[in-house]
Amino acid sequence: QVQLVESGGGLAQPGEDLRLSCVASGLTFDTQAMSWARQAPGKGREWIAGIYSDGSDAFYADSVKARFTISRNNAKNAVYLQMNMLKPEDTARYYCAPGLLPNHITDFTSWGQGTQVTVSE
Repeated sequence: QVQLVESGGGLAQPGEDLRLSCVASGLTFDTQAMSWARQAPGKGREWIAGIYSDGSDAFYADSVKARFTISRNNAKNAVYLQMNMLKPEDTARYYCAPGLLPNHITDFTSWGQGTQVTVSE
């Protein structure tokens, strides 16, 4: 059974940075592409970034491109999201999931608890 534990969220001011972590178990991590998604209050879950299993390439939603960076450490079964230049519209609960692109996580059901990011003055 896939288990995902996200951490690193918190309160940030606009323009500040945060780094999220996700540790995965119950899957062959080093052969699995991984993604980050987020869900803002009253909205559906939004895919924002995906990375290949070997970390060789990554993809981003336009809303976070050039500000967020996804990375991974296969030795630690971990995927990270470096979030720079945060904006109030980045406020959401953030989740990781196996898969590379938006359509790859649509049917995923074993979501973790996520980690809350709030961007406010």
